[in-house]
Amino acid sequence: MNVKRIFGTILTILGIVGLIYAGVGFVNHSVQVREMIVIGVIGVIFFVSGIGLVRNTKDEA
Repeated sequence: MNVKRIFGTILTILGIVGLIYAGVGFVNHSVQVREMIVIGVIGVIFFVSGIGLVRNTKDEA
């Protein structure tokens, strides 16, 4: 069980959820612009860091 890979997967999923929420808020105009920008930026940061953890973690038996 590789903790880094699991944590990277969780970060990636959280990033995707944040980006989807920001996109839906943008389309529906249901949230304020500042909130949408903050959620989008945090989503991008989580997504990129999660993908980086998953890609750079080596599989060890």
